[in-house]
Formats: sequence, C-alpha cells, structure tokens
Amino acid sequence: MSSQTYDSSNIQLLEWLEPVRKRPWMYIGETNEQGLHHLIWEIVDNSIDEAMAGFAKNIIVTMHEDGSISVEDDGRGIPVDIHPKSGKSALELVMTVLHAGGKFGGEDSSYKVSGGLHWVGASVVNALSDKMEVFVYKDGNIYTQHYARWIVQIPVTETGEKTEKQGTLVRFWPDATMFTTVEFDYDTVRNRLRQQAYLTKGITITLIDENTDSRYRFFFEGWVRSYVYHLNHGIDTIGDEIFYTDKNLDDTQVEVALQYKKDDYSEKIISFVNNVTTTDGGTHTAGFQSALTRTMNKFAREQEILKEKDQNLESSDVLEWMCAVISIKVPEPRFSSQTKEKLVNPEVKSIVDKVVSEKLYDFLAENPKTARAMIEKCILAARARAAARSARDTIIRKWALEGSGLPGKLADCSSKDPSKCELYLVEGDSAGWSAKTGRNREFQAILPLRGKILNTEQARIDKIFANAEIKNLIVAMGTSVGETFDYSKLRYSRVIIMTDADVDGAHIRTLILTFFFRYFRSLVEHGHIYIAQPPLYKLSKGKTVWYVHSDGEKDRIMQEEGINSENIQRYKGLGEMNPDQLWETTMDPEVRKMYRVRIEDAEKADAIFRMLMGSEVPPRKHFILSHATEVKNLDV
Repeated sequence: MSSQTYDSSNIQLLEWLEPVRKRPWMYIGETNEQGLHHLIWEIVDNSIDEAMAGFAKNIIVTMHEDGSISVEDDGRGIPVDIHPKSGKSALELVMTVLHAGGKFGGEDSSYKVSGGLHWVGASVVNALSDKMEVFVYKDGNIYTQHYARWIVQIPVTETGEKTEKQGTLVRFWPDATMFTTVEFDYDTVRNRLRQQAYLTKGITITLIDENTDSRYRFFFEGWVRSYVYHLNHGIDTIGDEIFYTDKNLDDTQVEVALQYKKDDYSEKIISFVNNVTTTDGGTHTAGFQSALTRTMNKFAREQEILKEKDQNLESSDVLEWMCAVISIKVPEPRFSSQTKEKLVNPEVKSIVDKVVSEKLYDFLAENPKTARAMIEKCILAARARAAARSARDTIIRKWALEGSGLPGKLADCSSKDPSKCELYLVEGDSAGWSAKTGRNREFQAILPLRGKILNTEQARIDKIFANAEIKNLIVAMGTSVGETFDYSKLRYSRVIIMTDADVDGAHIRTLILTFFFRYFRSLVEHGHIYIAQPPLYKLSKGKTVWYVHSDGEKDRIMQEEGINSENIQRYKGLGEMNPDQLWETTMDPEVRKMYRVRIEDAEKADAIFRMLMGSEVPPRKHFILSHATEVKNLDV
C-alpha cells in the first residue's frame, strides 16, 4: 500500500470526556464483565484498523500480573505533533477528548476502511481507567504520556531513547469504581483475538498472560475459510471442500466461506462488516442468501436433482445444515443503530449477490458429489418446513377455535401492557398452583410445564411443534416461531424460568434454555429471558426467618446467629413452599433474586449447547469427566 501522511491534521475534535464517567453504559453498554472486556476491544480494534489499512502486521496483547492490559502494534504510531486548531499534541487529544479521531475526513481520511472511528474508543477507555500509559514509537524516537482517570499527568514527552520500533503501546488499569469486576477472563480475550485474526489478512496476534505464563499466537492463511473449518471442528461435514470467495467489487471487499453439515441442521451464519460483528445481519447477508438460493435452485434444476413437479427451494431451506462466515469491508458502512447490529447500505446487497453467485456455481460444478449431497439436504429441509408449517397452522387453528387463543394451563395476568408483564415457566402442577396462588395477578402470568420438555437440539422443527409443552409455550409467547416469528407481538417483557433447585430442575432449565437459544434467539439477545433463584434453605430462630441461596450463606448465618440444625428446612422443590413463601422469596420484585440470560460469546454458546445437548456422546462424556471434580454438594 502506498505511503500516506498521518499527522495531527488528520485528527478532528467533537467534544470532551466528562459524560463518560457519569454514564459509562452509554459508551460501553454495561459496567459488568462484558463492559470491562469492551475496553480491550476498543484498543485492539484501533490496532486492527492499522492492519486493515496495511500499516501493521503484529499485535501483542498482554494480561499483566497487576490486572492491567497492554496492547502494542507495529503500525505508524499515533501522531504526536501539535494539532493546528487546539495547540495540543494529537496524542493528547485522541486520549482525552471524546470523538477525536482519524476517520472523520471522508476522502482525506487516514482510513478508507475501519471498524469504527479510529482512536475514538481510546478516550473512553482512558476515562474509565484508574490510570493509562501510552508509548508511541515513531521516526526513531519514543514519545509517552500518562493519565489518571483521563486527567493528563505529564505532557507528551520524548524520552530521549532511540528505537527501531514503529507503532503504539497502550497500557491501562481499569477503574474498580466504574465496574462490578475488574478481573479479565483469559478465554474471553483469547476467543475474541482468534476471531480477529481470522478476519484480518496478514496479521499475527499474540496473547500473553503473565499470571499463568501462557502464550497464544494466531495467524491464519485461510482467513474466513479457516474460520469455518474451526466452527465445524468435531462435526461431520458434507465433503472436505469449503466454498470460498474473496473479491473486491466497487470498492467493497467481499469474503465468504461456507460448508454444509451432515447431522447438525442448525443454521450458523456469522457476519462482519469491517471486522465488527453484525448480529442482525443486514444487506450483506441478504445478498448472500439471495445468491445462495438462486444458484442452488439453478444448479439443482440443471442437474435434475429437483424435478419438474418439485417446488423451488426457499431461502430457509438452503440455510439449514450450513455454516457460513460473511466478512465485508466497506469504506462508508451505515448501520441501523449505534450498536452496529445491522448493515443498511443498499448497494452492498447486489455486490455480495454478484460475487457469491459467480463463484458458487463454479464450486458446485467442480464438486458434483458434494453439490448433490448439499442439495439433497436442502430438499430434506424443505420437506420438514412444509411439515412444520402444517403443524404450526394446525396449532393456530386449534386455539383460535377454542376461543381465547391461549393454552388452557396458562394463568394469564390482567395487564395488557407487555412492558409490565412477566411470564413464569414453572416446573410441575404443584409448583404451578403455589405460583398461581401467590403471584401478583396484575402483571405475573404462570405457565406450568409438565416434566422435561423435548430436547430441541436433537429434534426437527416439525417434531418440536408436535410437543404439547412447547406448543403451549410458543402460543403463550405470542410471537410465533421460525419464519413467521414477529418480535413486535411478544406478550411479556420478562420470561422467567423457575425450576426446582436440584439436578432435575437444572436439567429442565437447560432444556428450556436450549429451546430459547435455538428458536427464540432474539429474545435472549434482547435480554428478555431470566432464571429465578429460589432459596435452598429456610433458617429460623424464634420469630426470625432467613431464606438462603447457598451452603456458604447457610453456614455463615448459622454461626453468626447461633442456629442449631433442628431449625433448618431444606427445600427440595418449589412445591414444598406455600404460596406466601414462594411470593416473598422468589416472585416479589422488591426482594427476589434473578439472573438475566445473556449471550456474551455466541460462538462459544453455540458450541456448548451442541456439546451438552447434541447427539454426539463422546464430547459430552469427555466434558463430564473433565469437570466432575468441580461439582460440590451434588443433590441427586
């Protein structure tokens, strides 16, 4: 790539930093572990942008023993000269001024393609750090500046040392007053860096953990093709060939890889724009799906795999059984929201469609055996879709004829405002009775589930619709499911899984979570799914009662209050509680404890569900044997 001037004139100023510490969630989403790790992503993404622009080849991320994180790259180094408008060093501006960055300049911008606005996120990280140090290696010199909660401690200083290095090193110590935890998770960091290495050609990313002396180095020659291979690890695939295309068309780089699976029919499409994950897809995924559907139908007709009497395959048919990674680089990406979940550039759809169509047809023609097996899987999906549609229509007609359109076991709430309503999924009729009797009827609905629901990880959607408990759940939610899912019709803003605090209860909870993850993923992603935390014990002394949720809490209270073992009640199930107890311990919004279910790493979550709930026994057996010693107080 040709050399390009990168100095303080590339930096533009928009506003100062004070709002970040007052409202950190506006800039990093959460102040929990997810938000903490977002600090790393902000700094790493700047180095990735240098790599995408062709100026960096290496990134080193170090997790230090003192809890700090450092990110070093061998790019051009942040400009250190004096900014013409502010009179301050450009380094100080990008680290202390919100929205000071190198990507606002349109045609004159230092970055034609980037994941965000270069170095904007660095100032946010600085604001939320107890302290930060930056070292810039530029033109044979080393420049540095230090900050404490974004306040400059020393001016930009030339150290006087000479160096052959080029690039930037940022080290920060997160501020414990801003976060619920300041402990970084090694696996979370490693998985994110691996993903970025798949998406960035020619980059080597090294992760060092000083706490364990471990070191990972990521470099992939196959890029997103290697990513698909990684995602399908341990899964039987159709053929060894992975479809791959990589082409620049109209200043948009399109890179796509896909492979079909033999037994795992869950669709898995991961999409990126400028290395940023687009969880809701957008015009790039629409173009991919259009090209895939049209090309598969064309080839199937020409090869007479689809007969004249057969209907064309639909988009959902060709997406089943498939794992795909779509990565595009766009000079000016536009998203539907600030969180960048969905790309809306209209021109991208036709670009991706054209690139994929051209290469996919050739791939099918060159691999006829694999192509036939792929299309036969799609035909199988089409048949299952027809059966599922018939079953779904039957369900809808059945409840429509019965009048209310809601399952008979559902004890609905009186409020019709979904934002105020919550649905409890309760294990068993006895617990259901206690919950129905003790609830607040204004906003709390109760749906008892009988026994263990179907394992939806191993069942096709037509079988799922035939399961009575799942049918009740689908109808109660109001959104339908699959191709007719309508998020706007959700009847409850909170869906709370409330099962017994024993092994069977945990199994039922896992089955329900599997169903939501596979068929109501957007409800999980938008934070609608919760897990209730009923108490394990009731302790009493005189007229005083304690409800406790763990053995550790029980032992502490017993010791502090002098409670003897006769005054302990162990709850084996929700049905053992009377309605008043269930309300005051588990359902009263003023005192109850609940976990909100989130997907912090969709790739990892997918692998865990597949391993725990899928048809392959050896991986599950290995997991159980590996973690058996970690289980304490197993209540069988």
